[in-house]
Amino acid sequence: MTKVRAYACNDTSSQFHPHTIELSDPGPKDVLFDVKYAGICHSDIHTARGEWGPQKYPLVPGHEIAGIVTEVGDQVTKFAIGDHIGVGCMTGSCLSDPDTSEDEVCEQCAAGHENFCVGSGTLWTYGDDRDGNPTAGGYSQTFIVDERFGLKIPDSIPLDTAAPLLCAGITTYSPLKRWGAGPGKKVAVVGMGGLGHMGVQLAAAMGADVSVISQTRAKEEDARRLGASSFYASSEEGTLRSLRNTFDIILCTVSASDFDYNSYFAALKSFGVFVNVGLPEDPATIDLNALISGDKVLAGSNIGGIPITQEMLDFCAEHNIASVVEVIGGDDITQAYDNVVNSKVRYRYVIDTATF
Repeated sequence: MTKVRAYACNDTSSQFHPHTIELSDPGPKDVLFDVKYAGICHSDIHTARGEWGPQKYPLVPGHEIAGIVTEVGDQVTKFAIGDHIGVGCMTGSCLSDPDTSEDEVCEQCAAGHENFCVGSGTLWTYGDDRDGNPTAGGYSQTFIVDERFGLKIPDSIPLDTAAPLLCAGITTYSPLKRWGAGPGKKVAVVGMGGLGHMGVQLAAAMGADVSVISQTRAKEEDARRLGASSFYASSEEGTLRSLRNTFDIILCTVSASDFDYNSYFAALKSFGVFVNVGLPEDPATIDLNALISGDKVLAGSNIGGIPITQEMLDFCAEHNIASVVEVIGGDDITQAYDNVVNSKVRYRYVIDTATF
């Protein structure tokens, strides 16, 4: 067992403090690495504050993890010491069981959708249960992962800006690719935050005509700099009415329980798709007629499997895409959570674990 410095919270008040966790010795297929940076995702906040259900405390969050490999098991072939490695929202599925025979591997894992494992179930990076012990996330100085759930971070992407790609990047890349963002398509990104600022860059790099819909015009300059050709403020009278029948794809990144979905459905062209990647605490109310009229699609998207996540990282390297970050120390995490909720970060907080 190895003792590792980390930051944890003890209850839903999400007050973070220095903490020590114990890591098991690496197995033959495991990679041990020094965590250099860990992004703060809004999902961390929902989880730590119990907004998505009860949690086991103390909780060490973090599923946007970037670091440098320091040790590999004797059966590891994917990584070598010194490699840049990333870990996202999951660290295991039925494929991670060395005793699983090929004919028992679930259909989802076999197709590269480990995030939807129906065998043993997806093992989430933190707050999940591994043999009776809760998993600890990336707000720590060291991490161990099965090589099949580690991602190779291209050397051209700095580790601090790479970390948020492991969640914010794949969360927006996956639905944009699935629904055909590219030349000739008009894409609207709703919300210009940690997810939205990645969606703008990715959709633009795919060749789409990108618009941003935000509450105010405070982030218009940033949106255009990141690749948006148009910007709309939803708080301005008549904005959504003026956008009726405009977009092929709307990527919604907001998590507000009072969000007016029906007005945004009207902004879709016929056969358009509204993809929601935000997850509000409360159920939403929608008017099915707003979808049926025009054969429109309402879809959801939940990160992506390992293959498409690696594809996303390589795409970002090819197109010089990186998250826009503010680097903070461990003692800043508590305040950072409040700032994220109040939209006071541009656009992702990243924790420097050297401060622990």
